[in-house]
Amino acid sequence: MNVKKALCLLCALLLCAAALPALGEGEIVIPDVKVKQFDIPDNEAMAFLRGLGMGWDLGNTMDATDDRYRGDDLNLEGYWCGVKTTRAMFESLAAQGFKTVRIPVSWHNHVSGEDYAINGAWLDRVQELVDWALDCGLNVIVNTHHDNVKGFYYPDAEHLDESLRYITSIWTQVAARFRDYDDRLILESMNEPRLAGTDHEWWFDANSPECLEAAECINKLNQAFVDTVRLSGGGNAGRYLMVPGYDAAPGNADPAFFRLPEDSADNRIIISAHAYLPYSFALDIKGVSAFSMKNLQQTGEIGAALNGLYERWISRGVPVVIGEFGALNKDNLQDRVDLTAYYVAAASARGIPCVWWDNNAFNGSGENFGLLKRSTLEWPFPEIVEAAMKYALSE
Repeated sequence: MNVKKALCLLCALLLCAAALPALGEGEIVIPDVKVKQFDIPDNEAMAFLRGLGMGWDLGNTMDATDDRYRGDDLNLEGYWCGVKTTRAMFESLAAQGFKTVRIPVSWHNHVSGEDYAINGAWLDRVQELVDWALDCGLNVIVNTHHDNVKGFYYPDAEHLDESLRYITSIWTQVAARFRDYDDRLILESMNEPRLAGTDHEWWFDANSPECLEAAECINKLNQAFVDTVRLSGGGNAGRYLMVPGYDAAPGNADPAFFRLPEDSADNRIIISAHAYLPYSFALDIKGVSAFSMKNLQQTGEIGAALNGLYERWISRGVPVVIGEFGALNKDNLQDRVDLTAYYVAAASARGIPCVWWDNNAFNGSGENFGLLKRSTLEWPFPEIVEAAMKYALSE
């Protein structure tokens, strides 16, 4: 081969190589996360938390509401997420390695009369989902979700009597239905109770009389929930129960204004907290799309919330569950994978299990937290699931 032909061949090979993607380009990597491991008390409650493993929320489903809706209230199940729940969804969750499913339920669109009698068909449907999940080997959390509405429950002095009647009535009926279920079913009093529609809805001010009044109302509602469930007997006499502070923020489960309910069962109350952190990355649609474990501001935001929960509760042997967390899809899969790995590892290091908020939303400009595409049972972001499973609590 003469020199001219050799040079032409070399140039051609270089051009072809330039046109090919670099090795591993676009590949999503599950990061190695190293975080400080905390001392976890050796008690039954901490062992129970380890059994909860990685959790998943059936979001925007049984919790969907519309106070103007006049159709068959059973259709509210698919009103927001567009899909009715199937047993196959729970089978898919279990196959992916999830150990817990939280089933948020709003009740106020399904009650009638002054005694807030629940539509029997709606309660039957909730029970059906619980049974499917349990049959698939999952733990289950059932709550009252978007019922923080004046006329049902609302945490201020003006509405306290009515709120206590509502909470007592709903949990009397739900507790009776699930009285004979085992400990794999957890009942949760409320979801993010707060002064909805006010300047304090998402901002608790410990110097505000209105906020302190709301916190005390929440304490009383949590106590009414515990008393009502325990009174029903059977498995409910010793069942694990979850209770939140104001808007379920980690910092609002502060003994300065949050009171753990008195309980006839020993250490069977779980603190319920929600933490989409760091906020700008995880929950703010207009926020940043990058997350880095080297960014001390971002990791510090997560650490501060988890440290508070650890120091106030876990270190004393009192269980805590992060009932909602996640990161919006901003076309930033690697960053979401990194966040999931770091967040779950940091929580696990403190003995706290996490539950991913999945609202079956994948497209558009809204809050896209979807992991399981329920209509097809596909997992579009398997790397997020893999990252969560790698660092989740385990028995």
